Amino acid sequence: MTSLAGGGAGKLRAQGGFFARFADDDLWLWRVMLAPAILYIVLLVGFPFLLSIYYSVSSATVASREVHFVGLENFRRIVESGTFWLALKNTIIITAVSQFVVLVLANILAMALAVDFRGKWLLRLLILLPWVAPISLGSIGWLWIFDSIYSIINWTARAIGLFGPNEWPIWLGQPALAMTSIIIVNVWRILPLATVIILAGLASIPQDIHDAAQVDGASFWRHYFQITAPLLLPIALVALLFGIVFTFTDLIVVFVLTRGGPYDMTQVIASWAYFTGIQGGDLAGGAAISLFLFPVLAGITILFLWLARRAEVT
Repeated sequence: MTSLAGGGAGKLRAQGGFFARFADDDLWLWRVMLAPAILYIVLLVGFPFLLSIYYSVSSATVASREVHFVGLENFRRIVESGTFWLALKNTIIITAVSQFVVLVLANILAMALAVDFRGKWLLRLLILLPWVAPISLGSIGWLWIFDSIYSIINWTARAIGLFGPNEWPIWLGQPALAMTSIIIVNVWRILPLATVIILAGLASIPQDIHDAAQVDGASFWRHYFQITAPLLLPIALVALLFGIVFTFTDLIVVFVLTRGGPYDMTQVIASWAYFTGIQGGDLAGGAAISLFLFPVLAGITILFLWLARRAEVT
């Protein structure tokens, strides 16, 4: 009995020694810790990406089981389409304008929330709600806000005298107003994330730097542009990068609000790929359209990460 008990204890010590040596081995430890993330990327990102490449050079459709290799024919057909260039222009405009507004408003909100005042927790909660709520539900809410008959914007503006008796904008029916509506919803969606990121950047700036600027008598604008903004630049670039990626690849806002209308004037790359590949049944064409997002976003990501690294070094 004693020998059996001793043998069991020896096995436990051996197992404990193995796990202890494993935990002390940095090379194997970081591999094991990264394995779930790598597996997630391979299964949920890598496989669909490779499948879309396969579809983009084929004749795959929903109605046919036969798939033939067609080379770059799908890409040629897309580039020759006027809808592609219109969707690309709309995607760039929506992304650029909305992220500029987000960056300005996020800085203002973050600086306001960095100050202690009563009820700050409630204001933070309200700011975070758009990011917590599903974007599909939020877009449906905005669909009612921009409704051609029940729009609360139009009724409120008429009640306070901003709109005349014969003035009633059709927010989602006029191209310029429809683009404005999509930009507003994208700002509402991304602003909470950018605010939280920039607020974290403000909290990381040592208080001694602010105290020294106050002692030197620096004005608010000089303090911001010469001290706060340069120190916030790396984290602001990260927030801007997230906003660009989310907006550039977004489908739901356009799909819920306008479905690309009127007359494809609000069509973006992501929505056009969905309408072509899923609703239109042209899997090869939809995959080829979606692949145009990859080089653009890859280039933007590399550029922004490089700029953020340079800003940290300087």
